[in-house]
Amino acid sequence: MGPVTIFDSTLRDGAQGAGVTFSLEDKLQAVRLLDQVGVQYVEAGNPGSNPKDAEFFQRAAGLSLKNARLVSFGSTRRKNTAPEEDQSLAAVLAAQTPVCCVFGKCWKFHVDRVLETSYEENFRMIEESCRFLKAHGREVIFDAEHFFDGWKDDPDFAWEALRAAVRGGADIVCLCDTNGGVFPQEAERIVREVVSRLSVPVAVHFHEDCGMATANSIVSVQAGASQVQGTLLGFGERCGNANLSSIIPDLQLKLGIPCIPQEELLHLTHRVRELAAIANVDVPVWMPYVGENAFAHKAGMHAAGVLKSPRSFEHVDPYLVGNARRFPASEISGRAVVLEKVKRIFPHVGVDSQEARALLHELKTLESQGYQFEGADASFELLVRKRLRPFPPFFELLYYHIYTDYSEGRDRGASATVKVRVGGEIQLMAAEGNGPVNALDQALRKALEIFYPALSQVKLTDYKVRVLDSKSATAAGVRVLITSSDGEDAFTTVGVSGDVVAASWKALEDSMEYLLLKAARKNGEEDAASLP
Repeated sequence: MGPVTIFDSTLRDGAQGAGVTFSLEDKLQAVRLLDQVGVQYVEAGNPGSNPKDAEFFQRAAGLSLKNARLVSFGSTRRKNTAPEEDQSLAAVLAAQTPVCCVFGKCWKFHVDRVLETSYEENFRMIEESCRFLKAHGREVIFDAEHFFDGWKDDPDFAWEALRAAVRGGADIVCLCDTNGGVFPQEAERIVREVVSRLSVPVAVHFHEDCGMATANSIVSVQAGASQVQGTLLGFGERCGNANLSSIIPDLQLKLGIPCIPQEELLHLTHRVRELAAIANVDVPVWMPYVGENAFAHKAGMHAAGVLKSPRSFEHVDPYLVGNARRFPASEISGRAVVLEKVKRIFPHVGVDSQEARALLHELKTLESQGYQFEGADASFELLVRKRLRPFPPFFELLYYHIYTDYSEGRDRGASATVKVRVGGEIQLMAAEGNGPVNALDQALRKALEIFYPALSQVKLTDYKVRVLDSKSATAAGVRVLITSSDGEDAFTTVGVSGDVVAASWKALEDSMEYLLLKAARKNGEEDAASLP
């Protein structure tokens, strides 16, 4: 089985997903990133559908790409219209891409109800559109829209649509499961038959509406398809497109079918997360291969097994896709996990040591109170350091006061006053914010920056509140998770209290202390950083 080419449609089909938007600059950045991934085709937009895509292709003409070729997308000509007079085809050509992709109808239902034309005219639309683009020196990919539904309804009709594309000179024919309703056994059977009868390479394009897109893509390759279309994060209409971040390692690592350069596969996780940042979305933690939890081992038995032999609970080495093994600390972790995390900080601590037993006991006690350290590694590290190698506090809270104000017609505002002791000095500072926690964060930061200028680089990037006992209503305890960034790394801290402000203070306090400890160690100082 030969290599498989990867056709990424993140910037076209992916952008049709709800909540996914790319600016022109975003798209240019994403193209460079996808080229680094090593995909062979990047379908970057439909120039006939909106001015932004048309402008993008003008800007993209100056890009220097190593692996990928840009693809412009559009429809076959309109019914009863000559190709040279069709606006969609003109826009596809005007994009000046080396590859053009056009879609046409392969299902009688759509020809009857959507196009409202004859079957013969539909076949002419496909053939003439492909021939027109080939005459202008383009590589042509024909997207056989609703192909699988059309085949199941009338295989002869669907087959004639493919033959029309081939007669027109299409270089690749792509079988599309546009509605996302096909199951793997159907996909395998149909693709195998088409491949056996067709004289040009066959691609596949699946949607996730039944949760089958990845499986359908894999069995289609095994049935002879030589190109897979999808999006790097599974973005797309409705439930999304086939997820290339799963398909690529499935093919390359599991089946030994090359599709991107091996050296680029080692950076896959990083590239996926970069693309997510461009799209301003999160990578689902549970996503295969590239998710934060893809190689996370929480249960004590699992973690202990992996520490002895990774193959016991991992199907591939996370290094091969640029990910990393994680051991979230929790009440079910067991001593082996706690020790593994502790040893990264203090390698001398033994599995049967008093320190390890004491830490495990304290961890379980805290989690029984509502703390959760599996998503707050910074707070966990502080806990370990304070218990095994105590250091003087960087600052001491004397008190804080928070004032809120609300009146009709005004935004809710808050102000906070914080009094802290640093060494032998006392600092009182006040600040305003758009809420009590924001005001408290601003006041604490202003007070400490006088002594620790490094804190000026810290930004609070995420804030989550979880009610621990909803049955207690307003008397319920809360868990607060705060994610901060110093421009180099992001880290998360946790606080728990019956009061949301008090819980937030604990998380804020940990975030400041963690950064100061990090800065001290970076400067070559002892863990107990010198106080002013």
